[in-house]
Amino acid sequence: MAMVVAQKEIDYTIKPEAVTPTVDTSSWPLLLKNYNNLLVRTGHFTPIPNGCTPLKRDLKSYISSGVINLDKPSNPSSHEVVAWVKRMLRVEKTGHSGTLDPKVTGCLIVCIDRATRLVKSQQGAGKEYVCVIRLHDKLPGGEAQFARALETLTGALFQRPPLISAVKRQLRIRTIHESKLYEFDNDRHLGVFWVSCEAGTYIRTLCVHLGLLLGVGAHMQELRRVRSGAMDETKDMVTLHDVLDAQWMQDNTRDESYLRRVIAPLETLLTTYKRIVVKDSAVNAVCYGAKLMIPGLLRYEAGIEVHEEVVLMTTKGEAIALGIAQMSTVELSTCDHGVVAKVKRCIMERDLYPRRWGLGPVALEKKKMKADGKLDKYGRPNEATPAKWNTEYKDFNAPLEGSAPAPVAEIPSSALTLPAIESPEADADVSMVSNGVKDKKRKRHEGETAEEKAERKRKKKEKKEKKAKKEGKKVEESDDSE
Repeated sequence: MAMVVAQKEIDYTIKPEAVTPTVDTSSWPLLLKNYNNLLVRTGHFTPIPNGCTPLKRDLKSYISSGVINLDKPSNPSSHEVVAWVKRMLRVEKTGHSGTLDPKVTGCLIVCIDRATRLVKSQQGAGKEYVCVIRLHDKLPGGEAQFARALETLTGALFQRPPLISAVKRQLRIRTIHESKLYEFDNDRHLGVFWVSCEAGTYIRTLCVHLGLLLGVGAHMQELRRVRSGAMDETKDMVTLHDVLDAQWMQDNTRDESYLRRVIAPLETLLTTYKRIVVKDSAVNAVCYGAKLMIPGLLRYEAGIEVHEEVVLMTTKGEAIALGIAQMSTVELSTCDHGVVAKVKRCIMERDLYPRRWGLGPVALEKKKMKADGKLDKYGRPNEATPAKWNTEYKDFNAPLEGSAPAPVAEIPSSALTLPAIESPEADADVSMVSNGVKDKKRKRHEGETAEEKAERKRKKKEKKEKKAKKEGKKVEESDDSE
């Protein structure tokens, strides 16, 4: 009886619980950090043994897809430093994340071989500097006056490159995000400040503007870059001597641990991007330039917006490509078909993973229909195509129904009277050239925002008007001379 009473008192309800214990991925390296926090589209995929985690690549692959967070010394130019690194490591290609003037020191990201594909994205990333400014006279307001002037010069500013720079001296707008005054000595006319700014900002010009604003004049005394994109002074910064010593250790003692410490995997630069995890079977298709579709998606980050730049990665944490998201996080969780992302810049080598496209049920059916003559050789419908296929099959490469047809150029009447010369080869060449030009233009303007497009159109219009004005002037001058 007592046992029955005891059983009544205990609550035997089955409580909901996680089937599998959650894995703590907060200490996992690079792109796999906090992997368990990513939203799951599906957990089912066939792992392929090809590829490996970035830190376990063999030395040759590790170097050829590596980056160096280099502390640039004063006096040599950025190009000289990069050329020296290329010669030390005996590699094919090297590139850097944005030029530093010869006298400037600090963070210079050197990309090696495959990693040079990320140079463009790193050159456009934000930068941080610590600057020593020399004023030409004592300030009556002292440190407070200097701090106020520094705070005034934040936000969007007009800048013209200094005379010393080897670029076209055109007026441009650059943004200063934040600045802090570290130290100020009014007697010695010196100040030290930190500034976080957009890529392409001239700190030398900023110092001149500060001098003008304070009314005493000023120039830049010293400059050091403390952050460039994802890399800063605290993240394993190395000197040229470290690189040389690491290569010497590998050559003479076969100890590669120093080289692995000096060089970091290219994935280090991509940790700030939103992540999209791709199934192993879809990796090689993306490497060949295919768009990532919903069936190839495994996991994705929260907060992805349409047309945002994302990184496509494998389940082992390797970067496949930089892409432009075609769906937001909300759409990714609800849609059952469609394009997830378009490839902007492919990073991974082709055929590292096996080819697995064309093996799905729809692809096999399409292949069979082409063999039976129910589709033409390009997979397009013909007279023999079943009605069911036309209604159910969705071709993502077909032009949109709402899109306007291409404008047809008017043929002058004089051209119509000339005798036609049949030359199929010439026609083929012309069509190939025109298609190539169209593709080139499309690629050049891919991923641009609505504001950038409007600005480009406006500049084009201005150019045309200028040209027309010039031609009109010429006609007037010729009339006057007559």
